[in-house]
Amino acid sequence: MVQPKKRGATYEDLLKLPDNVVGEIIGGDLIASPRPASPHAHAASVLGMDLGPFHRDKGGPGGPGGWWILDEPELHLHGEVLVPDLAGWRRERMPQFPDTPAFTLAPDWACEVVSPGTERLDRAKKMPVYARESIRHLWLVNPAARTLEVYRLAEGRWLLLATHEGAARVRAEPFQEVELDLAPLWGEEK
Repeated sequence: MVQPKKRGATYEDLLKLPDNVVGEIIGGDLIASPRPASPHAHAASVLGMDLGPFHRDKGGPGGPGGWWILDEPELHLHGEVLVPDLAGWRRERMPQFPDTPAFTLAPDWACEVVSPGTERLDRAKKMPVYARESIRHLWLVNPAARTLEVYRLAEGRWLLLATHEGAARVRAEPFQEVELDLAPLWGEEK
């Protein structure tokens, strides 16, 4: 379960959290979430591997490239500290990969793997911050419901482009150059 710990939180408060939680500061609140359960971790890991062809130089061998894609990057965005499950930056916006513990440049795409304990946080708290920071694309992956929701930012609001479910094979913005098989995200190997 996600629990707000302290209002008016500082980064020092976040650093005092135990290693078995993910700490974030949203709206001045320190929020501690337990490390992801196995379905959550599995879905995020498989998705990160499936998006590997984008984590290359554009036009290079092995895929469309053009992105930096990271697992659980720490984002420092105008007083907020968020840790999406996955995030990606177009190399045109971030040509050199920085040597930094946290990113102040908002990503172009973020992905949250939602669970019963984090869904409210992801939807009610994090989605508005991502919109405010002009993150153009957002995916919500729900292993329990076996769904992928694909959003695009339009005039400061999230536009739901599609909800894919089950064992579908999909092409989803902004990574539509590669077809994704959703079944492995849910542990349904063929």
